[in-house]
Amino acid sequence: DIIRTIRDPEKPNTLEELEVVTEGGVEVQEIGEDEYLVIIRFTPTVPHCSLATLIGLCLRIKLQRCLPFRHKLEIYISEGTHSTEEDINKQINDKERVAAAMENPALRDIVEQCVTEPE
Repeated sequence: DIIRTIRDPEKPNTLEELEVVTEGGVEVQEIGEDEYLVIIRFTPTVPHCSLATLIGLCLRIKLQRCLPFRHKLEIYISEGTHSTEEDINKQINDKERVAAAMENPALRDIVEQCVTEPE
């Protein structure tokens, strides 16, 4: 429910409406007392989507802000659905790269527009 309202950076639709994120792509495992591993697999609309890294960043930021429990978060592109899937998976799961990306004012503004709940 948390990620279903994230908007696509290019289109007026949500990631759920575009089937970039689906309920089947979300997995939650208990890894300790009150601590969970959350795995998200998303599918870009095209195999060469230039915004796949940005979409992964939006997913990470929204979940970091909204999950009401301690968690470890892993976000991946669904296997075989993007031409640079391995590189993008590394980027969106690297805490230092995520922090650096969010220090960029233009990128941060785009992420905020995508993750902010509609009125």
